[in-house]
Amino acid sequence: MATSGDSAPDFTAPLANGDIESFTLSERLEDDAPIVLAFFPGSFTGVCTDEMCTFQDRLANFNDLDATVYGISRDTPFTLNEFRDQNGLEFGLISDLNKEIIDEYDLEMDFDDLGVYGVAKRSVFVVDGDGEITYAWVSDDPGVEPDYDEVEDAVEAAA
Repeated sequence: MATSGDSAPDFTAPLANGDIESFTLSERLEDDAPIVLAFFPGSFTGVCTDEMCTFQDRLANFNDLDATVYGISRDTPFTLNEFRDQNGLEFGLISDLNKEIIDEYDLEMDFDDLGVYGVAKRSVFVVDGDGEITYAWVSDDPGVEPDYDEVEDAVEAAA
């Protein structure tokens, strides 16, 4: 599992930002770092919606620290754009439809009782301009949200 001190696994995936474009982590580090990667199991679910809306509510704080927030889930980029629109999210959401990023970060979680497999564990990583993970939080409980103050503190330390 990716953890603090590791080099962040690089990836290229679709970015839903009102449009759809290609996103490569290593190419975004120079301009966007520190980068917050907030993995969530799925759009339009209670806790995931609360989490992404809380990041939106705190977006000005991250912007003040020159940090960039991205959400990541297995949803299609089209679903993610609709999720952004319905919740007024101003940050990009990355589609990991093929589960490649989840595998690289070792974050796979299943909901056996629902027949849902291979979604992301709720987790947050802060990546600095050198591509190092300076903060890692991973929850095995999908109902637990991150400590947002702790994430902001980690971003401030990485800035």
